[in-house]
Amino acid sequence: MYGYGSGWGMMGDGHGAMGGFSMVFWLLALALLAGGVFWFMRSSPSIGLGRNAAVARPGGLDVLEQRYARGEVNREEYLQKKGDLQV
Repeated sequence: MYGYGSGWGMMGDGHGAMGGFSMVFWLLALALLAGGVFWFMRSSPSIGLGRNAAVARPGGLDVLEQRYARGEVNREEYLQKKGDLQV
């Protein structure tokens, strides 16, 4: 019947059109929230999950090249350590 009780009413027992819409709405909201958290974690360099993690901490070869450029290591030591790092 149309009217009172569970069944065909618009606000029936939650399994009608509004119940399906509600489920889709909450699944979409949850997916957007998860996507936002994932995007935030990838874009934050302090958390270190994304591309910016490599920028935050230089690699060993970069440090060695900086030390060689500053004159902290001589040529022989630079070449030996560079060979060790590239193996």
